[in-house]
Amino acid sequence: MSPWGSLSRILPLFPILLLLLQASGRALGRASPGSGPLEDIVIERYHVPRACPREVQMGDFIRYHYNGTFEDGKKFDSSYDRGVTVAGVVGVGRLITGMDRGLMGMCVNERRRLVVPPHLGYGSIGVAGLIPPDSTLYFDVILLDVWNKEDSVQVNTLLRPPNCPRMVQDSDFVRYHYNGTLLDGTAFDSSYSKSSTYDTYVGSGWLIKGMDQGLLGMCPGEKRKIIIPPFLAYGEKGYGTVIPPQASLVFHVLLIDVHNPKDSVQLETLLLPPGCGRKAVAGDFMRYHYNGSLMDGTIFDSSYSRNHTYNTYIGQGYIIPGMDQGLQGVCIGELRRITIPPHLAYGENGAGDKIPGSAVLIFDVHVIDFHNPSDTVETQTISRPSEGCNETSRLGDFVRYHYNCSLLDGTKLFSSHDYGEPQEATLGANKVIEGLNTGLQGMCVGERRQLIIPPHLGHGENGARGVPGSAVLLFEVELVSREEGLPEGYLFVWHGDPPANLYEDMDLNKDGEIPPEEFSTFIKTQVAEGKGKLMPGQDPEKTIGDMFQNQDRNQDGKITMEELKLKSDEDQERVHEEL
Repeated sequence: MSPWGSLSRILPLFPILLLLLQASGRALGRASPGSGPLEDIVIERYHVPRACPREVQMGDFIRYHYNGTFEDGKKFDSSYDRGVTVAGVVGVGRLITGMDRGLMGMCVNERRRLVVPPHLGYGSIGVAGLIPPDSTLYFDVILLDVWNKEDSVQVNTLLRPPNCPRMVQDSDFVRYHYNGTLLDGTAFDSSYSKSSTYDTYVGSGWLIKGMDQGLLGMCPGEKRKIIIPPFLAYGEKGYGTVIPPQASLVFHVLLIDVHNPKDSVQLETLLLPPGCGRKAVAGDFMRYHYNGSLMDGTIFDSSYSRNHTYNTYIGQGYIIPGMDQGLQGVCIGELRRITIPPHLAYGENGAGDKIPGSAVLIFDVHVIDFHNPSDTVETQTISRPSEGCNETSRLGDFVRYHYNCSLLDGTKLFSSHDYGEPQEATLGANKVIEGLNTGLQGMCVGERRQLIIPPHLGHGENGARGVPGSAVLLFEVELVSREEGLPEGYLFVWHGDPPANLYEDMDLNKDGEIPPEEFSTFIKTQVAEGKGKLMPGQDPEKTIGDMFQNQDRNQDGKITMEELKLKSDEDQERVHEEL
């Protein structure tokens, strides 16, 4: 039997009884139940919680459980037996006077024992069949909830991250974790138990009104305690069996991320190197390192963990649209933070078990290098001799040069200085990478250059020992010396006209045939006397051996007069044959 509810049929008698009692001249005061009739209620606060943010005041709505007994301990009513808490307004005459008074000042989770004398209960009339006349009533009460129709949502920030790139606004889509309890601490729901965030729009009617309000202004990573009165939650009906009618709700919320369907990619430059001569555009091939995280800081991927850059074309659909957009306009060496809303990332479905559905992604990117398949060698002269540069290097020249080779991020790869002597090469002989072969042309002896060589003119997609695949290379080169080369296809040239009787001069022992020894001795003599020149940069013995093999037409180990021919004569014969 409730102090309101099933006994409400006698509530109209309360004012009449109260007037009669007051007219009898009884004074209100406290007395022990065993020392005579009580003049006022007796309140025993046998459990008071440490924290009491709010006490019951007149006009508050409250929810509580109680057991009602007589002095002999016999029970006459209990909300526990009905399995439903009592809810209503206190201090406005809707309860028996003793209960109205006894509940004032209570805290949530406080337990009280109230002794209500007859004149503050059901008086000399009682309740037929339930409460005899002039009965003193004993109530054990626990307060579960208190609120007022003037209340609003209470927001308490428990943790706010130092950086807040964005706060929740109406129409935003949010992902958050929560624990939901009643005001007395009874848990009714938790996203953590489902191992999934709660994902929804704010301010669009998808949430209870109090949560719509309580989430506004939150930052990703922020923790809040949100207390919502019933009229901004589930009101008089409650929700299923877990949220009673007229229940205040307490949510401990952790905001994971927030975005708006209208959002675009957000860019933040963390470090911009000086001297950015070129910015990346669609169609460029880029190598970059990255850390990928969710808005709450959870890392889902990192190129550093694989010790390998991510290599791809940008602006051509090979990567998620947000990254395609976010990488355009970067400089080599730039550090950039790219924040990508889910509709430009992995959408509602997410990716694998590391990227949830509707997740905002944050990439901290370090651009190592980029190039375009149409790029040529970029050449910059660092220094050039002011005098004595009448001729420059060209294809076929034998050159000696010093170099330092590095990646564009400054990583040192190779240096000729480590070997203590210059590098040697014949330009155009396919002995060096194509970009270096091109960049060394047109140089004066003593000139210093910087060469930027794209990978298709360097070591390509596969790289080389110590050189990553698809790497742009930076060379600093200094031309130490150059020696004019021979025309294409020649291993030896005469400085003047060859001897009129070449075969006879070459046949040193005049036996009518020229073995390898005589051929080698003759050629070396011509070089020593300055009458001829061998291909520079090659082993003389190998070059002379190749020349002998070319003249020994039948490969019998000797050259006859019929076999010996100058290359110029061979070329002329070939022209006649073609005609």
